[in-house]
Amino acid sequence: MGLFRRGPKRDSRELARDGEFSFFSEREGGVFRSQVRQAFAERGLEVTAYAGVVTDSAGRQFGLGNLAAVCHRDRRGERSWPALIRDHVGKVLRTMDGPQPLEILSGDEIRACLYPRVVAQETLPASDSFRYGRAPAPGLREVLALDLPEAVQMLSEDSLTDLGDVAELRIRAMNNLRALPVEGHETVRRGDGSAFEVLLGDSFFTASRVLVLDELVQRLMGTGLTPDGALVALPFRHQLAFHRIHDAQVVPALQAMAQFAAAGHEDAAGAISPRVFWWRRGVMTPLSEPDGDRLRVVADADFQEMLERLVQGEA
Repeated sequence: MGLFRRGPKRDSRELARDGEFSFFSEREGGVFRSQVRQAFAERGLEVTAYAGVVTDSAGRQFGLGNLAAVCHRDRRGERSWPALIRDHVGKVLRTMDGPQPLEILSGDEIRACLYPRVVAQETLPASDSFRYGRAPAPGLREVLALDLPEAVQMLSEDSLTDLGDVAELRIRAMNNLRALPVEGHETVRRGDGSAFEVLLGDSFFTASRVLVLDELVQRLMGTGLTPDGALVALPFRHQLAFHRIHDAQVVPALQAMAQFAAAGHEDAAGAISPRVFWWRRGVMTPLSEPDGDRLRVVADADFQEMLERLVQGEA
């Protein structure tokens, strides 16, 4: 899962865009939905395709957003779509139609695959099903989830009732998160001398490792964070970027990471946030904000004061 690689062949951006997924042209969107219907039909299920979901005769809805993003970003282009879609549909139906994990797994088995997951608030249902989750930063929510062989299942408040105290479950989930292996780590260096680190992985919990950032930085870099903390970005579930703040290089690093986060978030499966945050002792403060086609830095007084101190220290 490299950061920089040749992109897939796509229709020109000058062609009319799909109304729901703007990274598709109208033609690509039509091909995608047709192949989704075909994949369900191959499994004996007729579905009606709408802009962002398909529904079956029982009224069940299957969201298409993440699958569309996966197809769009696959470097092999459209020839890869049928297999990607069939695989996704198979996993979804096996998960929905098979025995439910909370009904067949023991308490110990559930705790062994329990993790905290950071997601965009807007991706959660409008109901209070996940009101137990912490908000690590504006627009983000931390929920508990099960890492299953073919799916990641986020746990609603009702589903946690028989599992025990939420605080104790979170402790176990955090310990599981700390024990995850590092799948990939790259350093991004820019011409202006700035640099930042990127953690990559197929795990759905790669970006969620921001919850244990201080320990992760020590593990990867051999040096912990200073009291000034770090810049962090989690554009989508498979990436976490950070820059240890220790000198005035934080200024160009912020600009570089803001571009990186906005670009990575734009058409990703499992998109989380296009922003860069200032991480200090577990508290995350937004520092960048997409503004149309531009990026706007929104540093607060505390961050400005820190910058002045670091710049003066190098003068």
